[in-house]
Amino acid sequence: MLVQFKMKNVLSFKEETIFDMTAISAYKEHVSNLIDIDTKEKFLRVAAIYGANASGKSNFVWALQLFRRIVSQSLNNVDDGAESVLKKCSKPFSFEENKGNSEFEIVQILRDEEYQYGFEYNSEKIVMEWLYRKSLKTNRKVTIFERTMQKVNLGVYVRKKCEAYKDQIPPETLLLSFFNKLKLKTDIFKTVYSGITDVLVFMSDDYEDTRFLDALLPKVIDGKKEKLLEFLTAIDIGIKDITYKEKETLFFTFHKGADGELYPLNLYDESEGTIKSIMLFIHAHMAIINDYVLVMDELNVKLHPLLLKFFIDLFYDNNSMAQLIYTTHDTTLMDKKLFRRDQIWFVQKDELGHSELCALSDFKVRSDASFEKDYLAGVYGGIPFLKEFSLKEGE
Repeated sequence: MLVQFKMKNVLSFKEETIFDMTAISAYKEHVSNLIDIDTKEKFLRVAAIYGANASGKSNFVWALQLFRRIVSQSLNNVDDGAESVLKKCSKPFSFEENKGNSEFEIVQILRDEEYQYGFEYNSEKIVMEWLYRKSLKTNRKVTIFERTMQKVNLGVYVRKKCEAYKDQIPPETLLLSFFNKLKLKTDIFKTVYSGITDVLVFMSDDYEDTRFLDALLPKVIDGKKEKLLEFLTAIDIGIKDITYKEKETLFFTFHKGADGELYPLNLYDESEGTIKSIMLFIHAHMAIINDYVLVMDELNVKLHPLLLKFFIDLFYDNNSMAQLIYTTHDTTLMDKKLFRRDQIWFVQKDELGHSELCALSDFKVRSDASFEKDYLAGVYGGIPFLKEFSLKEGE
């Protein structure tokens, strides 16, 4: 479960930026929107991020993807001559001559413990890296490791198990990624590594990539076809059945004709909204069943507002700790009847190109305020500043 994500000097987020899924205890509305794990703090199931075009919304999602990619790939191509993942994923703020290092940090609750993991890096090496663990029962925090370019300090919990390996870690490889690959008498590195890779991140372009459906839809049809059809019936798009030809990777949906018979249609001849809906079912099912974090850019694209709400509501499941974080332009759901003030976030960019992230809870919001109306009026920022313009010549 995601508690907090922090970044600095990544893409358009030049200054330290903190995104927090911790619920504000003073807010009493929409208790069902929260995850309660019997601790002092509760956590948000869903968060929406709004902002103008080019404000940095997609950069927030991209930053999470870069972080996840570095963790999962930093050990993959050491010494094979290929471009390192650090080189590929070093994206410091562009509009300055001195680029500087970038920094990521994530706080997650995994197996009844809170883990704080992060690193500072550039295109050549890991500059710093750290991992701490806090007991949710005793609130006691311990150091698992702290790493600089000069040395690695291993905490008591892992020192005996890892001491012999610490000098073997290449400068462009994360210690977490390195120790995750070893067979050790501790599962702490695998726990944290898995927690990060279980954050599923999708950019808006990913919805156009049919390779995802080609790879996963056969398994869904074989194992969860009834649930998929139940979902497609619930969103009223007319699909009565779905099959596939294994060797050709062809998918067919079936619609009922006026004569009561079912007629096949190639899946990729369906509307883009229908194809995206099937993708969303797979994403949501995977997240909710496994308590994953699902991060989606431009979730509203090609979806009717009611279908968007239907999808979001899937994550208000008391039997799951899955979380949904999404960016959107659609303000129809920006309503206090649906969302808490700490669930709504805004991204805006200043005149120097710096993106800033803030929550609706950072503002003094009247009890009778209309979130959508005030947002479109510019009260919270995160909207485009439009000037007069005419396509006619000479005007």
